[in-house]
Amino acid sequence: MSAVRSAAAVSRFDPAGPLRGSLRPPADKSISHRAALIAAMAEGETVVEGYLDSADTRSTLAATKALGARVEGADGIAAEMRIAGVGLRGAAEAEIDVGNAGTLLRLLPGWLAGQETGAWTLDGDDSIRRRPVDRVAAPLRLMGARIEAREDRLPPLRIEAAPLQGISYELPVASAQVKSCLLFAGLLAEGETRIAEPLPTRDHSERMLAAAGAEVERSDGVVTVRPASRLEPGEIVVPADFSSAAFILVAALLVPGSDVSLAGVGLNPTRTGLLRVLARMGAKIEVEPESERGGEPSGRLRARASGLRGTEVGGEEIPLTIDELPLVALAACFAEGETTIRDAAELRRKESDRIATVSAALDALGAEVEPAEDGLRIAGGGLRGGAVESHGDHRIAMLGAVAGLASREGVEVTGMDAAAVSYPGFERDLASLAGPGRVTGA
Repeated sequence: MSAVRSAAAVSRFDPAGPLRGSLRPPADKSISHRAALIAAMAEGETVVEGYLDSADTRSTLAATKALGARVEGADGIAAEMRIAGVGLRGAAEAEIDVGNAGTLLRLLPGWLAGQETGAWTLDGDDSIRRRPVDRVAAPLRLMGARIEAREDRLPPLRIEAAPLQGISYELPVASAQVKSCLLFAGLLAEGETRIAEPLPTRDHSERMLAAAGAEVERSDGVVTVRPASRLEPGEIVVPADFSSAAFILVAALLVPGSDVSLAGVGLNPTRTGLLRVLARMGAKIEVEPESERGGEPSGRLRARASGLRGTEVGGEEIPLTIDELPLVALAACFAEGETTIRDAAELRRKESDRIATVSAALDALGAEVEPAEDGLRIAGGGLRGGAVESHGDHRIAMLGAVAGLASREGVEVTGMDAAAVSYPGFERDLASLAGPGRVTGA
């Protein structure tokens, strides 16, 4: 029996034999979003190598073109694209459809708010319309931005150009997206903008802006940006996405006999908290650094089937593991003992309420799981199998797929097409590792 059978947006993932082989996961989604936006803000032409071709990142490219940037190679998202920017203060008026791209929704207002003239509307799909924007709107208003939102907190978001003033701002919740939005606004503001983080978050924006010539400094949990007249990144190289690689890694850990190698994966330490959590659980993962280009380190990861033990995840680990916490919960189902995830209320503000959707998915598959306001408690013992609804959330769809390969009876995932948001070809890559005759994609 094939390990994967698909029909339309419903796929069935049956227990698999060992996953073996090597592949390069798709390009990093977070860095791709930022690469397109920073290239659009820049003077002259920026070469972007390895941009992710996915629904979300296509929304960001479409937004940059609507704002006046010229993009060559975007129709098929070539291995190398050239983006001719409009400059920091040259964004054209536009109505922007962000689709399902929450990163675009939260980063772009920072750039647009400080323009000299113009007005913009940001809107998206039904899921986006349920995702709050008050955490970017509030500090931008303190800087002088003119922003209106539905019910003062939900899209559509309307932004009018206004002069901005640098501020000192303490993030109430650790968020790389809010921080990045304020860094973009700070480039256009008068005076310094200082952002204090309660916990460290991913620092792609700081690295990329500094490489483009911006004055960005980090010290003792505070990021400072000074006004800029121009950005000139020249070249931006996008490594493979650690968050996408994580699904293959965890599949290899859970399916007996597996041995998988993943090449070119981004190893930015603000993104790889999952590796530390899995190591504590007893995972057999090897990390081999390969290179560092544009300030972003990358390398090869090797994962082998492992016996796992339960752990606790919380505090400063949460921002560094936020997108991989559903996988921690899945791994915990196969670990000896109990695992607790806490301090993760941010999960409720993702593409779905991931505390609710992860809990419901694992419960439906036979796990002993208990949701809390800010996390989950999971007891080990394996998974029977069953059915999972993705709720349009790419990470829930892929969670269901990995669960099916490691389960006793298999898993049917409804809404598997959501995986294309971040990992086009996910089922194909699983098939390449399972070997001929064991996995066949739709």
